Amino acid sequence: MLELIHSPEDIRSLDENELNQLAAEIRKYLLEVVSVNGGHLASNLGVVELTLALHSVFDFSKDKLVLDVGHQCYTHKILTGRKEAMTTLRQQDGLSGFPKRSESDYDHFNTGHSSTSISAAIGMAKARDIKQETHSVVAVIGDGALTGGMAFEALNHSGYLNTPLIIILNDNKMSIAKNVGAMSRHLNKLRTSPYYGKSKATINSWLRKIPKVGGHIANGVERLKDSVKYLLVPGILFEEMNFTYIGPIDGHDIHSMQEIFRNARNLDHPVIIHVLTQKGKGYLPAEKQPDKFHGTPPFDILTGKTVKEENKGLTYTQAFGQTMIDLAAQYDDIVAITAAMPDGTGLTKFGEAYPDRFFDVGIAEQHAVTFGAGLAASGLRPVVAIYSTFLQRAYDQVWHDVCLQDLPVIFALDRGGLVPGDGETHQGIYDLSYLRTMPNLVVMAPKDANELRQMLYTAYQQKHPVAIRYAKGYSMDAALEPFQLLPWGKWEVLTHGEDLVIYAVGPLCEVAMEVRRILYYHDISVSVVNARFLKPLDEEMLSAVAKEKAPVVILEENVSAGGFAGACAEYWSGQNLDVSVLSFGLPDIVQGQGPVEVLREAYGLTPEVIAGKILGKWFPDKE
Repeated sequence: MLELIHSPEDIRSLDENELNQLAAEIRKYLLEVVSVNGGHLASNLGVVELTLALHSVFDFSKDKLVLDVGHQCYTHKILTGRKEAMTTLRQQDGLSGFPKRSESDYDHFNTGHSSTSISAAIGMAKARDIKQETHSVVAVIGDGALTGGMAFEALNHSGYLNTPLIIILNDNKMSIAKNVGAMSRHLNKLRTSPYYGKSKATINSWLRKIPKVGGHIANGVERLKDSVKYLLVPGILFEEMNFTYIGPIDGHDIHSMQEIFRNARNLDHPVIIHVLTQKGKGYLPAEKQPDKFHGTPPFDILTGKTVKEENKGLTYTQAFGQTMIDLAAQYDDIVAITAAMPDGTGLTKFGEAYPDRFFDVGIAEQHAVTFGAGLAASGLRPVVAIYSTFLQRAYDQVWHDVCLQDLPVIFALDRGGLVPGDGETHQGIYDLSYLRTMPNLVVMAPKDANELRQMLYTAYQQKHPVAIRYAKGYSMDAALEPFQLLPWGKWEVLTHGEDLVIYAVGPLCEVAMEVRRILYYHDISVSVVNARFLKPLDEEMLSAVAKEKAPVVILEENVSAGGFAGACAEYWSGQNLDVSVLSFGLPDIVQGQGPVEVLREAYGLTPEVIAGKILGKWFPDKE
């Protein structure tokens, strides 16, 4: 049946049995694609029926659909003419793993970060009203994304505007890890309440049957804040925000959802439809371990086991997690904070070892940072572990609540630099530019896993905020050594040479060493420097290279605008020093998706390209 589906119109004539058959075929196809390419599997398996029901009721060539986070969009893409392109999922120049407006007219809003859908949808709804149009606007948001503060801001505004808007609350009891917080407990009440769904209608109907006075009583009950419905209806939180609440309903029952969506489409005010789904549905390994199959590398469908890569040793994330456990064993004031990513940031084992010193605050990066500031202001030493791309969401909190007060919060920024697969929304290539503008903040980047370990130890010894930015993936040197202090603000000379100096940031030290090897065969002697402190800069070394008149090459996996090369140039200019520089960073364009090696090649960050440009600029006679 899937072979016959080329657009949403092809599913609108299908009956319930045919839609269920199609759902099974889509799940099979998703497994085939994601097992080869990797991707977000569990979330997509959970919304197959929901997506079919939405597209069978609404016409999203006219109606608007906003998918929160967007990692549940695969079925949506299959139904909207991109079925064949799914084989290019997450590959360079291939299909994005998230909604992308430039990819299809059915993608109405780019998403990749959480808790944004209601804000975007209410904006679209008001634009519709102003333009006197009549289409529906639908936002799909997960229970995990609902822990984000922005979602509550949008709910508050939506209820105030009171314009027609349909919000689908996709409740699978998880974000990536298990959900935390009061909202999660509230949704648990809704899931388990034996009264919900019938209580309001039953009470109202019963009261109105009382002769003569029943109608008046029913109307009075509707107006009373402490009426019976407040005791029986857990969904009153949403109703007090001026939404009609419907649910919970089975998110795998296509027919029931179709009926409810048709009714909701005709309402003249905002509505929340609470849909219960199972993350990973239809694939037992993903049902049992939905967190493992949230974002998965290629795997074997029969066993669910990840296709084994060559053992390259320790990842930066693993090194961070182990170091946190070792530090906590020595220092009882260390606490760890994550924003719904205990596994992704390497803190799961820390949480098991030190449950009273571990805090998962949910998808709430702003709160995570200021919560850490509060802990630091009270004498503890918080380590806030957040992906680089997600710390962007807490820019003001880093500045206002941590740096302005010079509080000793340590930021552990995983996925710094180019990140494979997830594309532009997840690239950690802006952090060096915005972090170095922060007062009192020290910024470091390790060349390997052991240096990350020593940076964490060194940061703990300081009484200032520190950000440590490190890459996703394996370290070139995986051995973790005993703790030792790094010389504060000093760079590390990896090799000595007379003809050229390369300053490299983080994992690009490995690239710099390969450039050195290539230039060696051209009879060029190269110094390679690990520029591990981005702020403060090693001003002594910057001054020395100017006096020596050696040409300088700068390598960074960050946008060139405002990055490390810019910091060096600002220093030299301020000191009136003349230095011949060739810098390599990332251009001021939206970065694409694909393996890191492929992206580096696309942006000229490979040893061969760098060495070739060095030869052309300074040593043309040795090419």
